[in-house]
Amino acid sequence: MATLGILTPPRVHEDARGRTSSYEHWVKPTIDVVGAAALLLVCLPVLLAVVVAIRITLGRGVLYRQERVGLGGRRFVIYKFRTMGHDRRRNNMAFVGENRRRTHKDPNDPRHTTLGRVLRKTSVDELPQLFNVLRGDMSLVGPRPELPAVVAEYLPVHHRRHVVKPGITGSWQVSPYRDQPITQAIGLDLAYVDSVGFATDCRLLCKTIPAVLSRRSF
Repeated sequence: MATLGILTPPRVHEDARGRTSSYEHWVKPTIDVVGAAALLLVCLPVLLAVVVAIRITLGRGVLYRQERVGLGGRRFVIYKFRTMGHDRRRNNMAFVGENRRRTHKDPNDPRHTTLGRVLRKTSVDELPQLFNVLRGDMSLVGPRPELPAVVAEYLPVHHRRHVVKPGITGSWQVSPYRDQPITQAIGLDLAYVDSVGFATDCRLLCKTIPAVLSRRSF
């Protein structure tokens, strides 16, 4: 796992008896690797089509790489398909602070290309994060990894979301309240930390399917 620094002391999720759950230690990592590999194979035609489309419309630089904060406060590089032009900074918009999750998903963001809007609307831009799962940076299910600048503004209690691996999908992504500012929605992440288990992960994965089919961007 590539680590680029630590913002909070490394911690692991423990059950009520003070031990790391066997599910998180053995079962969840296995599900992540097998599930990510299977999804990559199933989605391979889509991945190749998107790569070609982005290369034609934007040229070099198919993947967008961004530093995020993961398990134990360790930083890692997250992968996404590029949805903005290389000159996106010319259309600067203030997508930072506690409202970043809400405003950063604005469908009218002028930095997005036409193709990029489609990729974000269908969440296809997130598919490269399956490689993050295979690398061990992320899990299929967990809190979304945030930017270091956002984590730097966390209250102490908010850092509890880093006791589990961040995920591609999770409580916030499938919640009807996902447009809330992070200071309100972070409660969903903390609730997941307290209830992480096989049943919880299966429930969230099942809820992700209708969320994607309803074309709600993550």
